[in-house]
Amino acid sequence: MSVTTWIYIVIEVTSALGLIFLILMHSGKGGGLSDMFGGSVGAAAQGSTVVERNLDRITVTVAIIFAFATLTLDLRLQ
Repeated sequence: MSVTTWIYIVIEVTSALGLIFLILMHSGKGGGLSDMFGGSVGAAAQGSTVVERNLDRITVTVAIIFAFATLTLDLRLQ
């Protein structure tokens, strides 16, 4: 395999692990894993903050990178 293929494999694995981490950081109805890291602030202080919106944007960006790397890797390995 060429060096370019290995670069895409590294991007694929990194973005997959990043997606797992980012999705677990989102607060769900019950708070989820984000409560473990100090996310259990009162409802008045939490709301829909800039941090939540930025977390959403970062998650979507990493998901797009993951999808692009998956498709590219599939085409390269055929």
